[in-house]
Amino acid sequence: MKFADPKNDLAFKKIFGNSKHKNILISFLNSVLDFKDEKTIVDVNLTNPYQVPKIPELKETILDIKATNKNRETFIVEMQRKDLHDFSKRSLYYTSKAYVSQLQKGDDYSVLKKVYFIGILNFNIFESRDFISRHLIVNQETNKQDLDDFEFSFIELPKFSKELNELESLLDRWIYFIKNASDLTLIPEEYQNIQEFKDAFTIATQTTWNEKELEVYDYMALKESDEINALKTAKNKGFNQGLEEGLEKGIEKGIEKGIEKGIEKGIEKEKINIAKNLLKSDVSVDTIILTTGLTLVQIDKLKKHTT
Repeated sequence: MKFADPKNDLAFKKIFGNSKHKNILISFLNSVLDFKDEKTIVDVNLTNPYQVPKIPELKETILDIKATNKNRETFIVEMQRKDLHDFSKRSLYYTSKAYVSQLQKGDDYSVLKKVYFIGILNFNIFESRDFISRHLIVNQETNKQDLDDFEFSFIELPKFSKELNELESLLDRWIYFIKNASDLTLIPEEYQNIQEFKDAFTIATQTTWNEKELEVYDYMALKESDEINALKTAKNKGFNQGLEEGLEKGIEKGIEKGIEKGIEKGIEKEKINIAKNLLKSDVSVDTIILTTGLTLVQIDKLKKHTT
């Protein structure tokens, strides 16, 4: 039996954004947010349920999970495999955009409801050793959450090292599933008596996928690999360039600054090349900004030279 990698954007959306199996997303949200008793989520409305995208349209597709509960609170879940060094800012952007979009012309601010952002990362961004961290807006003097409409949870997969026999909580099981499902050939005994996981493993079974889904899955895996390799190449070129600059200066401080500057130049150049290609494909400016991290001013300058 071959399971798809839940870290693949398409597979993640197919599993957790499935309107016929909302129990999967509900279980995951309750476990990550530690919702119990009256806070327990019992139903969600998927605002962008899974549909297999066409490859030519992928440049316009943002494959994340968005849902609301009966209280009209919003939940955003995003799987991010590659480190573009801007994920914290992107999470703020996504959350604030979802918050503002609730308000229609003429509405009172009282209609605004809480937004929860959950980021699942295949890399580390915080110094803490814990694989999950929750971030709130708190009063510095009283340590109270006076502003409670934003809440962020980040799961850093490299920090999760538990084996099957060490899984204790429902959250442990979900994180192990996301991180390791593609390496399994059978549904582990630890999962077989929990309906949500039986459904998740069934959806992840690639032999049940149609040809179009498999094509897009492979395309996205290859595309992501190419992007990661491009960033690595840019970093390596930047490192070499920086090392040369530092050696020429002949002092340790010069080496450090030269390396940093070279890496930054290499990454920036690669982002510009990606942006140019996206502009040629008529990708929206908002999508290019999210993809590359470039500013609107930079994109406008590139448009003048690209068109």
